[in-house]
Amino acid sequence: MADVTTALAPTLTAADRCDRCGARAYVRACLSSGGELLFCAHHGREHLPKLQDLTTNIQDETDRLHETPALASVDER
Repeated sequence: MADVTTALAPTLTAADRCDRCGARAYVRACLSSGGELLFCAHHGREHLPKLQDLTTNIQDETDRLHETPALASVDER
């Protein structure tokens, strides 16, 4: 069974896209064969249970979807 972690480097960025639909990727599945698959949260939930035996690590950053963005300060003059 693959290790599921939220601390693999590098962190997924907006440039990383889901291999299934092209949306922003929040899940990276590192395959035992050496490749990797990227998934949005939706497709990660759909496909990862089927890939457990084929992966060495799963990087799950879906918790980032619930982060509150920092507010930019407004310069009031």
